Amino acid sequence: MKLYSTNNKELSVSFKDAVFNSLPADRGLYMPEHIPQLDPMFIRNIQQYSLPEIAFHVAHALIGNDIPEADLKKIVNEAINFDAPVRFLNKDTAVLELFHGPSYAFKDFGARFMSRVMGYFSKADDQLLDVLVATSGDTGGAVALGFLGVAGTRVTILYPKGKVSEVQELQLTTNGQNIRAIEIDGTFDDCQALVKRAFNDVQLNSELRLTSANSINIARLIPQTFYYFYTYAQLKAQGINEIVFTVPSGNFGNIGAGLLAYKMGLPVKHFVAATNVNDTVPRFLKSGKYEPKPSVQTLANAMDVGDPSNWVRIQDLFDQDLDHLKKMVTSYTYDDATTKDAMEQLFREYNYVACPHTAIAWVASQAYAREHPGQYASVFLSTAHPCKFPDAIAPDAFEQIEFPEGAKELTGKEKLAEHMLVDYDAFRRYLVENR
Repeated sequence: MKLYSTNNKELSVSFKDAVFNSLPADRGLYMPEHIPQLDPMFIRNIQQYSLPEIAFHVAHALIGNDIPEADLKKIVNEAINFDAPVRFLNKDTAVLELFHGPSYAFKDFGARFMSRVMGYFSKADDQLLDVLVATSGDTGGAVALGFLGVAGTRVTILYPKGKVSEVQELQLTTNGQNIRAIEIDGTFDDCQALVKRAFNDVQLNSELRLTSANSINIARLIPQTFYYFYTYAQLKAQGINEIVFTVPSGNFGNIGAGLLAYKMGLPVKHFVAATNVNDTVPRFLKSGKYEPKPSVQTLANAMDVGDPSNWVRIQDLFDQDLDHLKKMVTSYTYDDATTKDAMEQLFREYNYVACPHTAIAWVASQAYAREHPGQYASVFLSTAHPCKFPDAIAPDAFEQIEFPEGAKELTGKEKLAEHMLVDYDAFRRYLVENR
């Protein structure tokens, strides 16, 4: 597998180099030089395969011989060892539940796969691998649990103070071992900027072997394609072939993976990008002008991103052709009041308790269905378990939640986190002095 930078298609690096370097020196993002088309027979018979089997087939098509088949199959089977079921609310609308992994969020797919890929490539190296990650909520917990105890790695997680839920914070601050957390007195965008600056610090990179665990890393993006193919397999088994996916979108890695799957041959009718009031992409699709703005805190904290990194990948997939992109992607934006109403309506009409991100996806899926009636399954993604959001969900609904066993065990654990201002020099000193 060869990859180039979105800022320079003449650049060519191996999959291993892209995994470890995360960001090209020109500050673009890595993309595959060639997007493979899956065998039409595999797509036609996809309902016969399990999730791990589908994941292996898709991963092998992308990665090729960079990881031998037997080793890749082992990585997939270890990483993707939980389900992603589709649950119908009515005959036309279904929810894809992506919170059945160890951190109760869709990011378990990316974090667990990436940690094992990094472990595979670094097992013969002597230098410690320093993994840096910025989180607006769920990424931190998924990465922490994905890398916990992985030999040869050390993870540093930056998260915005007061802008993640209690369960999310406990998941990323109570691990110890090779997992460190830094509470930044700022926004997710501030955390992400600190991480990106570290990657572009030549001197720092000569002292530490840095890599990213954010969705800017291609090893995070690849496994997120798996559940789109698996959703199609589940629906095809029920005689359904037409799907519209609605994706709660923050840094746009999730929907970016869906669009990559589409480019690989997955039959998808349309994608809907649902955002909160951090509406940089919806505004771009209307005006054609990309104008990022500082992120705003909302109930759907994992979507509080003012300048989504992965949007450049999506534009690259469509060769910067806005008209083509708009034919495949529609976007809606919703405020907290609408989000609360959507959560209450889901509970009232379907007895379904949803996190804020999931509720935004649902209300956007309904908006698209009203505007584009037709014979298709409207599948919205549920990206996090509702137990993570006690302050956002109405008490009567929250009382109905069945907590995963691991979430119950977090209560009472000691929080281990450094506090830091938005100060790159201080962050840099921390990394150097605590190596």
